[in-house]
Amino acid sequence: MAPMTGPTLALHLRLDGVTDKDGFLDRCARDLRFPDWYGRNWDALADCLTDLSWWSEGREPSGCLLDIQGWLAFRDADPDAAAIAADILADAEAYWATQGRPLVVRYDDGP
Repeated sequence: MAPMTGPTLALHLRLDGVTDKDGFLDRCARDLRFPDWYGRNWDALADCLTDLSWWSEGREPSGCLLDIQGWLAFRDADPDAAAIAADILADAEAYWATQGRPLVVRYDDGP
């Protein structure tokens, strides 16, 4: 992984009380401060995680740290949605690794 220099985007996703896909996508919109055009679907989530131009406000982050809390409870409540979300997050990590600006996803209680 490339070292992070310059501004680093640090985001926190709190999944307390989230029990399904819609709740997860809504919480992403709120906690990750997604733009108004975010469509609250899996494709829109992937788009927002691989194109940070909506966030940068003229600054290019050297990397992104995404801390997720409450993952285990969400995964237990909706295993199918959690599996899809985990795949999208892993794909976003892989994408940013190729760009030299890593995305690091940290789950507080395991993916």
